[in-house]
Amino acid sequence: MSSNTSNTFYITTPIYYVNDVPHIGHAYTTLVADTIARYQRQMGKDTFFITGTDEHGQKVAQAAEEQGMTPLAYADQVVQRFRKCWDVYQLSHNDFIRTTEPRHERVVQEIIQQVYDNGDIYEGEYEGWYSTTSETFFTDTEAEAMNYMDSGKKMQRMKEKNYFFRLTKYAQPLLDHIEKHPNFIRPHNRRNEVISFIKGGLQDLSISRSKTSLSWGVPLPFDENHVIYVWIDALINYISVLKDKPEERWKYWQNAVHLIGKDILRHHAIYWPALLMSAGIDLPQQIYAHGWWTIDGKKMSKSLGNVVDPFDMAERYGTDIFRYFLLRETAFGQDGDFSETAVVKRVNYDLANDLGNLLNRSITMVCRYRQGVVPQTNQHDLKETAEEVVRKYQDRMNDFDFQNGLAAIWELVKRANQYVQEQKPWELAKADAHADQLNAVLYNLLEASRFATVLLAPVMPNKVKEMWRQLKLEGQPAEQQIHHLKWGEFPHGIQLEEPEPIFPRIKAESKKKKENRKKMETPHPSTSKKEQTPAANVITIDDFAKVQLRIAEVLDAEKVENADRLLKLQIQIGEEKRQLVAGIAKWYTPEEMIGKKIVVVANLKPAKIRGVESNGMLLAAKTGDALSIVTVERDLPSGASVS
Repeated sequence: MSSNTSNTFYITTPIYYVNDVPHIGHAYTTLVADTIARYQRQMGKDTFFITGTDEHGQKVAQAAEEQGMTPLAYADQVVQRFRKCWDVYQLSHNDFIRTTEPRHERVVQEIIQQVYDNGDIYEGEYEGWYSTTSETFFTDTEAEAMNYMDSGKKMQRMKEKNYFFRLTKYAQPLLDHIEKHPNFIRPHNRRNEVISFIKGGLQDLSISRSKTSLSWGVPLPFDENHVIYVWIDALINYISVLKDKPEERWKYWQNAVHLIGKDILRHHAIYWPALLMSAGIDLPQQIYAHGWWTIDGKKMSKSLGNVVDPFDMAERYGTDIFRYFLLRETAFGQDGDFSETAVVKRVNYDLANDLGNLLNRSITMVCRYRQGVVPQTNQHDLKETAEEVVRKYQDRMNDFDFQNGLAAIWELVKRANQYVQEQKPWELAKADAHADQLNAVLYNLLEASRFATVLLAPVMPNKVKEMWRQLKLEGQPAEQQIHHLKWGEFPHGIQLEEPEPIFPRIKAESKKKKENRKKMETPHPSTSKKEQTPAANVITIDDFAKVQLRIAEVLDAEKVENADRLLKLQIQIGEEKRQLVAGIAKWYTPEEMIGKKIVVVANLKPAKIRGVESNGMLLAAKTGDALSIVTVERDLPSGASVS
């Protein structure tokens, strides 16, 4: 452990099940974590932030089988949904962990072996209810209360030999730790929920599945005939990503904070701490369980068609707008309701009317009354308000109270706009006798804008860059240390230019327009291909994310017997060699193809063409009777991703 751990901070999201599609729930947890990480860095903390994907378990195995793929190939394909989503939102994470990576599997086996060596794992027989949907075991009482259903799917009755973790041994140590550390589980209603569950009586936890029923998982280190239960495997990611480079990363563990949804509280607040206790590893500093989002007052459901797509939100409103809404609209830890009407109101009232108006009018008046040159003054009318706002903002953000942290910033923004109405700079500009007062007003407005920009950097990292650029300030807002913010440091004498609106007002989409848009995005099942309009062929970013394009090198080529148009190619994609068949013999000889770097669809289901197996498809462009295969301009290695 590094001696300097007090200045570290470690923030994690749950690792998301790879069989899912990114939605508002995933986005909320992840964007909150990203905001916290950015804030802590602005507070001078050495911060480490991770997210990732959970790729083992029965659901993945079943989905892969339905697609005719191996579980790993399936996981490799669908993990791109999450990678692309987080790229769109420009997350500042330090690592992305996949549970199928060797670095993770190694640490999982090490920790489970430690727990076994401590005498806390024994062999027994499990009989009870299992939900494939949530990959969770339920007691008879719990299953009965849920009517033996989980998320609309029936639970399975299971009976098999498993290995069990002595969870009951840690009931009292868990209660002692929770009592000694009142902020270990937040919010406090979740803490009370965990205490009640423990006092209600724990049962030892099944931590393995027999390979006869499930083989897709991390093998038990002491029994190769069993794989580790997916939830135990997944929880250890928080440790495995640090133990990957312990000399650099282990220092962060002492100040670990897990952000989770309230539906996985038991796994994180009971199973995980108990396992850590058994393995002799310190517990995380805090587990914070947030609420769920409803959509226009209704539960989010694929069947209702009301799932909020983060890709769609980014395209229609911008990533920063969506981030701001999620953090400003509801108290963290409580359930929230999403509606596009509420998004539009936040944009028009908070961002356009208040923040955007302050920035725009401040710069415009400097350009109008001082030819764009920032004036100098010793009169700091808004200083006390700004300094109080910074203190309040830090208190709220340190407590994960993002809603009121943002509300604190708006106290300064609204006060500055009120200050304009009080001082009437347009009146002051009419007389030279008021020149000093006008200078003071203009400077105070610019300084209020600077403070707001710095404080908003964790929440709207892209929009604040635009604000900073218009203020002609050096560096970037995210580089400014919040605890070092001092009033009066806006550089006088610099030249500003006429501003451009950063937060234009938007109109709410009418119900009819929204329905028409959804119809265009999702053609009616009865519509034939010939009847579809061109818009019906438009795909989403999620559709594109399913396609894996890779660079391949052609090692050998020959004609396919009795097929004048076909060439059989032996290609290399990274470390893998494959064969594919392409209808390009009319335009390319086998000799011409050898050595070329081509682009192929790497995750296409294998097929037989004229009795010859083809595992992939090359890209080519064709017009009239001319055809050209797609190659790369530079000499990139085979296996490189094309996006």
